[in-house]
Amino acid sequence: MNTDKSQIAYFFLAPAVSAIFVFFFLPVIAAFAISFTDFDIYTLGDFSTLRFVGLENYFKLFDDELFWTALRNTFYFVFAAGPLSIAVSLGAALLLNSKLVKYKAIFRLSYFLPVVTTLVAVAIIWRFIYHKNFGLMNYFLGFFDINPIDWLGDPVWAMPAIIIMAVWKNFGYNMIIFIAGLQNIPEELYEAADIEGANAFQKFKSITLPMLAPTTLFITIITMIGYFQLFAEPYVMTQGGPLNSTLSIVQYMYQEGFRWWNMGYSASIAFVLFFIIFLGTLAQFKIQKPAIS
Repeated sequence: MNTDKSQIAYFFLAPAVSAIFVFFFLPVIAAFAISFTDFDIYTLGDFSTLRFVGLENYFKLFDDELFWTALRNTFYFVFAAGPLSIAVSLGAALLLNSKLVKYKAIFRLSYFLPVVTTLVAVAIIWRFIYHKNFGLMNYFLGFFDINPIDWLGDPVWAMPAIIIMAVWKNFGYNMIIFIAGLQNIPEELYEAADIEGANAFQKFKSITLPMLAPTTLFITIITMIGYFQLFAEPYVMTQGGPLNSTLSIVQYMYQEGFRWWNMGYSASIAFVLFFIIFLGTLAQFKIQKPAIS
């Protein structure tokens, strides 16, 4: 009987597993194989021109200044926008989970709307907000007698401008997850802390943060993975400029693969990024494991 049930389960799982293999694992395997070749636009016309180059594409990255620029920009974005986004998400979740705020559903919907809005549309709107002469950002700074800033045209300010937009766009998703984590904390813990005379900060430090550790780990990992794949924001808002100050590693991979048709080289960039994300995920588990256990 159990054997029959297993066979039925495999029968229903087969289409989904086959689709995952064909549309996910097979392309990944093919891309990994391509990274060891000089696959380019000429190969599409004549596969006899395809050559196996081994690790040449990977070694080439070490001497590619544009690759290192894109990598630095990506790390800058991840380590600046990631913690800021998580902090804003946690702050909003604490506020909306408290008893001080009325009409919580309206605020949750308002904060979550940017998440489900098309990223390209959001980026275009923020381009107008950052406009040097007519943008709302400089109009607001004018009240404090601050001179207009060329947000997207100055290499110093371009990446911070994208970081601000990305945090505004994405914090609502993490906020919802934090709210779910906060609602799973037993109320009895806070009542016991009140009896002991603990203040709000002590309760946050000793109860809220430790109990949110698994949630924080999950949010940290998905935020890091998502931010390492920065692409649409600089592609729409700055095209990687000015002076490559917002060029991300994914955007550089896209340019090499689909603008210059260096598909082999582009694939090697993709797997270097995968390796970096993999190491980052392991590091997050290592750092936050004591808090979870």
